[in-house]
Amino acid sequence: MTRIAIIGGHGKVALELSRILSEEGTDVTSFIRNPDHGTDVAATGATPVVLDVEHSTTAEIAEALRNHDAVVWSAGAGGGSPERTYAVDRDAAIRSMDAAAAAGVGRYVMVSYLGAGPDHGIPEDSSFFAYAEAKAAADSYLRGTDLHWTILGPGALTDGPGNGLIDVNPADDSGGRETARANVALVAAAVLGLPSTAGRTIEFRDGDLPIAAALEPVS
Repeated sequence: MTRIAIIGGHGKVALELSRILSEEGTDVTSFIRNPDHGTDVAATGATPVVLDVEHSTTAEIAEALRNHDAVVWSAGAGGGSPERTYAVDRDAAIRSMDAAAAAGVGRYVMVSYLGAGPDHGIPEDSSFFAYAEAKAAADSYLRGTDLHWTILGPGALTDGPGNGLIDVNPADDSGGRETARANVALVAAAVLGLPSTAGRTIEFRDGDLPIAAALEPVS
């Protein structure tokens, strides 16, 4: 992977991922909505490009993604109205998948969350419901594509240090659900270099196993 596109480039996970990949010598294009965020993105070593995916067509996103080797979706509406949550986290995400296919970008990494899916269990009167529904729909659509997809499901995000130690597919919450954003970025960088993670949904939290060992396929 020599040229990676990150959608949602000014988020904390995306900024850290841009830094990691750039330091590895990878050419990173980081798509942002707000041009004022370009300086922050450029400081990571990535190339900032303004692209408002919420209001971009599939064809426009495809043109932006052309000539990349992989795309990482790390965008989100960040709360607010349910309408905008569906517009970004579901509809724009799905357009980006179609765009990746149209542009010939076969590898797609989705940053989702631990517990995402149609059985998420979030009540309809919760402020988190629209996000849970949007992510469930987007993840399901991605699984039905011909892309070489990986879905990452980190637990509750923190600004803790990224020590490179995680637990994958935790069976219960007894060990907590906290996941450092820096660890999410490290996992995203790792799966981009591991073709064996394609077609897998990887849920994780901060834990005890080095990332490389934790990501080994279960035999």
